[in-house]
Amino acid sequence: MDLSGKNILLGVTGGIAAYKSAYLLREYQKAGAELRVTMTPSATRFVGAETFSTLSRHDVAVEVFNDTNPSKSWTKHIHWGEWADLFVIAPCTANTLSKLVHGQADNMLTSVALAARCPLLLCPTMDAEMIHHPAVRRNLKMAEEYGFHLLQPESGYLASGLEGTGRLPEPEEILKKTVTLLKQQRAKGPLSKKKVVVTAGPTREFLDPVRFISNPSSGKMGIAMAEAAHSMGGEVTLLHGPVESPLPDRFRRESFESADDLFRLAQKHAKADIVIMSAAVSDYKPVERNSRKTKKKDAETTLRLEPNPDILALLGKNKRDGQILIGFAMETDNLENNALEKLKKKNLDWICANNLTGDGTGFEHDTNQILLLGKNDRKTFQGEKKIISRQILEYIFKEKPKR
Repeated sequence: MDLSGKNILLGVTGGIAAYKSAYLLREYQKAGAELRVTMTPSATRFVGAETFSTLSRHDVAVEVFNDTNPSKSWTKHIHWGEWADLFVIAPCTANTLSKLVHGQADNMLTSVALAARCPLLLCPTMDAEMIHHPAVRRNLKMAEEYGFHLLQPESGYLASGLEGTGRLPEPEEILKKTVTLLKQQRAKGPLSKKKVVVTAGPTREFLDPVRFISNPSSGKMGIAMAEAAHSMGGEVTLLHGPVESPLPDRFRRESFESADDLFRLAQKHAKADIVIMSAAVSDYKPVERNSRKTKKKDAETTLRLEPNPDILALLGKNKRDGQILIGFAMETDNLENNALEKLKKKNLDWICANNLTGDGTGFEHDTNQILLLGKNDRKTFQGEKKIISRQILEYIFKEKPKR
């Protein structure tokens, strides 16, 4: 089972099966998923939050308001709800089930459930007599009517000492259900069956075998855009320069080094339905490239340069009907005006503009602030690159939250 690159939010509620959630978390991690955990206050009576914090390598969210660090607490339900590809509540007690179907939000777990933009998988787990109670049966039916996904409990020996239905399914079964739901989510995505090309990272323009002109692009934003497009159903090809950021293997990848290399790849994939040009391409290259290392005593003090091909302009000039072309603009001054000029001049549908002088924005950061501009539209996004990449594509393609 491969869940590489998937963001799983694990909810743990106050039942004796809470201890099994730690094993479930580890199985998700072995499958390659990134995990964050939210617990109800009652769940911490069975397993300490520190256990899940250590295993997930993230803080565990319990209360909406955190007196020890209030600035990072009360909006977490929004950010985590946007981050997750799937919210799994295992175990889900009768009490939490009731809160979910009646829209209550008195702790972080139920608050995240209301804010989540992803499918919700519930694993109802309780004593057999409880699960057969008419109120619980009604709540389970309501959960299905709301579009929540249910994984039915297993039968066997229960904490009460009785035999019956109510046990938490084994981790393998929960992971199988997870894979199925994520596949269904991709198939229904707004980019399903669309060919998407994304460029990421810097170019290098070599003067000789050891020296080159480049920039500090890490490729993180482009990789995040590729991940987002893939999660929304796109058939993604990632064209990447020399980057150190991990490259997903869930979609096709082709590498480039110079702007000329990227130009050739862009021509090869020019008929894609959607092109997202987020690579940081050098505007100029040396007129001459020496085949051998230039010694200091032989080096010229003047570097002669010539323009690289304007890949984005050429794509815009030859854009076919129905094709969506999304560019990026990195600026230090007059952000909106410069970006709008680029949008019009290069015949783009959208442009993502970010100011390199902003705090926590631009090259190498995990966060960014993007001003998305269309021909008659504008919207600002700020936060983790992985999250805002999805938000940007959702906005462009008008995707609604999945249930």
